[in-house]
Amino acid sequence: MDSNELSRKVAELETINDQLQAELKYLDTLLRQAGFEEGLTTLKSAAQELIEEERRTQSE
Repeated sequence: MDSNELSRKVAELETINDQLQAELKYLDTLLRQAGFEEGLTTLKSAAQELIEEERRTQSE
């Protein structure tokens, strides 16, 4: 790859990164409005608890 190709690829990746960051911020905001006190962090914890509970139920 030459420097022009690398520059284009970096710009493309920066754009994708910006889009993903904006989506995560928006999702975090929506989750907080829906009652997840800490947004994504709270959602991840709740999902992990549900998965663990399901595993415990299946193993009984």
